[in-house]
Amino acid sequence: MATFYALGKYTAQGYQGFCKDPKSDRAQAARTAAEAVGAKLVSYTGLRGAYDFFVIFEGTFEQGAGIKMATEASGTLCNITICEAININDVAANAAKIAAAYKGPGQ
Repeated sequence: MATFYALGKYTAQGYQGFCKDPKSDRAQAARTAAEAVGAKLVSYTGLRGAYDFFVIFEGTFEQGAGIKMATEASGTLCNITICEAININDVAANAAKIAAAYKGPGQ
């Protein structure tokens, strides 16, 4: 399984939910969403700043995209960005192979 990092924000509707239930366990909600598609929640952290939460999960991109789609469709979350952990050296090795063979337009 790949490791993914997701950042997101609560909407006004999401904040209204917190006002109704300030003890809402969002880590458990994230775990439930992940498990529903066979992914694994590693951690959930609330944030102060440009984003409201940070999630680490293991699974596939399709699982993460499904979680994003369903949770944003609920109206309580928005602007979820999913990033995948990579090995930058593997990326650089592929880039070096391409750079040796690739010719841009007009070259």
